[in-house]
Amino acid sequence: MGMEMFHKAKPYIAMISLQFGYAVMHIITKMSLNNGMNHFVLVVYRHIVATVVLAPFAYFLERKLRPKMTFIIFCQIFALGLLGPVIDQNFYYLGLKFTSPTFGAALNNILPATTFVIAFIFRMEKIRIRQLRSQAKIVGTLVCVGGAMFMTFYKGPIVPMPWSLHAHYHYLNAVASHDNIKGCLCLVTATLSWASLFVLQASVLKKYPAQLSLVTLICLMGALQSIVITLAVERHPSAWAVGFDMNLLTAVYSGVIGTGVAYYLQGLCMKTKGPVFATAFIPLTMVFTAIMDSIILHQRIYLGSVLGGVVIVIGLYGVLWGKVKDIKLSAFTSSEMLPTCHSNTDKNLPVIMEARGEAFTDKGISNIKSHKSEEN
Repeated sequence: MGMEMFHKAKPYIAMISLQFGYAVMHIITKMSLNNGMNHFVLVVYRHIVATVVLAPFAYFLERKLRPKMTFIIFCQIFALGLLGPVIDQNFYYLGLKFTSPTFGAALNNILPATTFVIAFIFRMEKIRIRQLRSQAKIVGTLVCVGGAMFMTFYKGPIVPMPWSLHAHYHYLNAVASHDNIKGCLCLVTATLSWASLFVLQASVLKKYPAQLSLVTLICLMGALQSIVITLAVERHPSAWAVGFDMNLLTAVYSGVIGTGVAYYLQGLCMKTKGPVFATAFIPLTMVFTAIMDSIILHQRIYLGSVLGGVVIVIGLYGVLWGKVKDIKLSAFTSSEMLPTCHSNTDKNLPVIMEARGEAFTDKGISNIKSHKSEEN
């Protein structure tokens, strides 16, 4: 009984642990950047480590799955390396320097809404304005954007934390001296790039289904591109120097945990529970980061960040609710009803459900099935 419960709880434990791991990454990255680590160099080292960690698994586990590399696929992988490791990571680290780990983790919550908008622009998402699930995704996206703007332009009073009442805010000056709006713009740019990567990667996976190998190639391509950019921007060899210090820990931890382990755990959970399940745990990163940010970095948490974060999470779950309904509809029409349809009524069942006001839930599907058997 105990082992059975543990087996059922494993996906939850994995995703909660992963969000905690992300929070630790946010904190040590901020500490490393405050200590003078060059963010261009950090991107290079992170993705070299990630490539080294992922490559053996990709080579042996997907040896028979990898398709032939074509010029078009290579160009798309090149673009993915530019979107993810280069643009996303550099702008994220730059935004983190201007703001705080809590702020950066909170803005990560707009990723599903941003991905939805970009997918809609490229016609990978469909909107039917009269359907509740489409309305939820639209409203959720607008709420996420509103929450991000609220965090940017409203600071408010300090939220007192029991463990920080007598703390010395030695990191405060470094954060407060930077432009909050500039940091927000950098973080939003990073999120847009990250969302674009997801959209393009979904398209590439249809031609190159070896997912682990694809991620390894993206990390490798991103590392090579980052090396070229860093050599062009940073001319001092001392910027590349890393000892047994926080900078080395950040590079290794980000590559192993933030990329390697994160990909593995997300892949396992998506296979058993689906992509929506994995995405639903994103807000936990913000909670863990805020607590550690206050305890370790003694960073003050303002009311504007708390309220904005709550608004973003509400919008996030609006988008996710709409996606859950899309997934149920897709599974229903493709695997249960359409293959056995013989009449025009059966073929148009999804449309009929919408017209009758039946929601795409288990109850709604059951009602339609009962109606169908009665007619037969």
